[in-house]
Amino acid sequence: MVTEVGWQSGRKLEFDPEKFRWVGLGGRAYKSADERRGMHWSGVTRFVLGPPPEAPAAFELRYFELEPGGYSSLEKHRHIHFIVVVRGRGKALVGTRVFGVKPFDVVYVPPATPHRWVNDGPEPFGFLCPVDAERDRPEPLSDAEWEMLRADPVTAPYVF
Repeated sequence: MVTEVGWQSGRKLEFDPEKFRWVGLGGRAYKSADERRGMHWSGVTRFVLGPPPEAPAAFELRYFELEPGGYSSLEKHRHIHFIVVVRGRGKALVGTRVFGVKPFDVVYVPPATPHRWVNDGPEPFGFLCPVDAERDRPEPLSDAEWEMLRADPVTAPYVF
């Protein structure tokens, strides 16, 4: 007989492909409102997939989903981002580059690099993002970073 005894026994989140949601797991707002330049966002939902509360892990696995027309804040951190696209298509502004992304593409964002995720398509755009459980807060771009990205015709459409 197998008995579930906390995280040592394992845990499973069922996935419903028709709804593209994990059963019993609700989403929440991407983050609090922030009126600093570039820190606003629209149409982003965050799901924390793990670890379960009883697991002694130093990370969280998150799924972010952007509705059509949605976008994240334009920010930077001391920590890295390493995302895996699992749904739809979108754009990733990373430093001075803009990437078109699709399912199973992987994007690495180095520390202190400006970045923004944008859904410019007709369907939801979602990605997995592991993060340190203890991490620094997002910061807005400096005036110099903002102006450099605004002056570049490739990145300017994503700087708002």
